[in-house]
Amino acid sequence: MKLWQKEYDLNAQIENFTVGNDPLLDQKLVKYDCLASIAHAQMLGELHILTEEEVAKLVWELNRIIDLQMAGQFKISRSDEDCHTAIENHLVREIGEAGKKIHTGRSRNDQVLTALRLYYKNELSVVEQLAQEFIVFAAGFVDRYGSIEMPGYTHSRKAMPSSVKLWAGAFSDSMKDNLILLNTVYQLTDQSPLGTGAGYGVPIKLNRQFTAQKLGFAKVQENAVYVQNSRGKFEASIVHALGQIMFDVNKIATDLIFFSAGERAFFTLPAEICTGSSIMPHKKNPDVLELLRAKYHVVLAAEMQLKSGSANLISGYNRDMQLSKEPVMKTFAVTQESLSILSLVFGKITVNEQNCKRGMTNELFATGEVYRLVASGVPFREAYRKVAQKYFH
Repeated sequence: MKLWQKEYDLNAQIENFTVGNDPLLDQKLVKYDCLASIAHAQMLGELHILTEEEVAKLVWELNRIIDLQMAGQFKISRSDEDCHTAIENHLVREIGEAGKKIHTGRSRNDQVLTALRLYYKNELSVVEQLAQEFIVFAAGFVDRYGSIEMPGYTHSRKAMPSSVKLWAGAFSDSMKDNLILLNTVYQLTDQSPLGTGAGYGVPIKLNRQFTAQKLGFAKVQENAVYVQNSRGKFEASIVHALGQIMFDVNKIATDLIFFSAGERAFFTLPAEICTGSSIMPHKKNPDVLELLRAKYHVVLAAEMQLKSGSANLISGYNRDMQLSKEPVMKTFAVTQESLSILSLVFGKITVNEQNCKRGMTNELFATGEVYRLVASGVPFREAYRKVAQKYFH
């Protein structure tokens, strides 16, 4: 039975269209919806809307649903539409009247947002941990190879002397900045929407602070209309932060492809992380890096989808927001997997010191020559032109 069920039957094609792929996506939310429902039930108990016995039954059964879901035994049917309906229907079947009371003081609007916020907080914490692990792997790479000099490039042409430490350190520093952005979107997400109903509150007095504390939220998101308006806005902010991480992943992958190519081969990719060609027996291809490079564009597309999909909507909930679930979930999966793979790659690649030395050709030191002349009193522009003559005449 649907939570909104009336005295009519929904057209089957319309039902299939409006449900979309929520039964599949919502498997990720079952645990969080149950945790939110436990806090909500306990709050209703404090208000004497539920008896102590009803609260106890609900808490026990909601925890059992979490166990069932973790064992792959909790199903969400298309007729349920989503995890929220499936959970309530299960509660009614198993414990009767108490299951019918659990929705008191809630709408699916604030219910889904609460589950999503809890899910986002968990996934952001996973990303943070993986980003920290990458910083550690990059530091290990520097410890092993940082002292080796290598060419620095501008316009894809040799420019000035660089080093493995300078190159790898750039991405460690950038990842630390990414963590600042990640923490900012975590703080945005760390607000409890529970108790705001469909965006205009509910006509009974609820203890929103109680449920926020029970669920580990830093604060209550007070304005009920803003709760609904923030859906899509917060998601776009999350995906933007993940996109900044993936931007770095893209650039690292591009650099490693460039620096490991046969003409340079400053870096060596071991066979175990490369693939081959079905026709050319000599090939050892950097497919893993090419896919890491491409994954950034998957995340960028998700950000654009979220920003455009939530624009031009009047304040309050609009069903368009149902389509914001999948791009965020996909982005979390892509970013987490990419960071994990990137750390693995950094643990496997080596630096060919001989090729790096061979690459340190004379033109890399042209700017240094200019400044040696400057140090001896030659005006910069004159020194610049004098050194340039050596390379263009």
